Amino acid sequence: MNTTEQSQQARLLTPNELALLIKVFREMRQWSQEQLAAISGLNVRTIQRAEKGGPASLDTRRALARAFEFEDIDALSKPFTIPTEDELKAAKEKFDRENITLTATPLTTGKQLAKLAESCTMDLSEPAFALTREADEAFATLVDYFRDYRDCADAYMEMQKFEVYDEMQSGIDTLRALGVSLCYAIRKVQVKWGMGSDTKPMPATVLYVVAFPLGKEPEQFATPKSGGIRL
Repeated sequence: MNTTEQSQQARLLTPNELALLIKVFREMRQWSQEQLAAISGLNVRTIQRAEKGGPASLDTRRALARAFEFEDIDALSKPFTIPTEDELKAAKEKFDRENITLTATPLTTGKQLAKLAESCTMDLSEPAFALTREADEAFATLVDYFRDYRDCADAYMEMQKFEVYDEMQSGIDTLRALGVSLCYAIRKVQVKWGMGSDTKPMPATVLYVVAFPLGKEPEQFATPKSGGIRL
């Protein structure tokens, strides 16, 4: 067995190797430590300790595996084939091919959201972390409202829009009171409807409305390039 084969042999991760793995997976997703903590349900200090090579309990490793969407939640506690530098580079390149990184712009006013609804063809709105039931319902209510408005915005007179602004502002304020902040990004895409080979793609504007923990909004976030949307 040569040196390369030995280095790739499955074995338990050392604390330092686990620390590097967590950091790589987190940074590939453009997540901050605070975002990973929110998504995994762990304390930020626990994430920081794990990334410094400190002890990580079985529950911590399982929570991280779930956050990174491992099929086996015990994957980080079992013998692991350590990827080489080239393999890590290839994984990063694959992620970049399959995802696009967008700038996260704060969404703070109802008028701002209404204008975005008027200008977009469709939206992909979702929370970036696990919401409480109350916050989840408030987010869903706001999304349903602005989608309804988007579908019939042309029918509103300018004075009537002020009521829409107020309703959306109320939804945004409710979420902030529940510790949820909204960011948005806009993306121009080509959408192909149907499966026919002769179907031509049509231009569309996609609005991303994403919920983050209040005070922990990122500057960027990554999203799949395709999945119902074709570039």
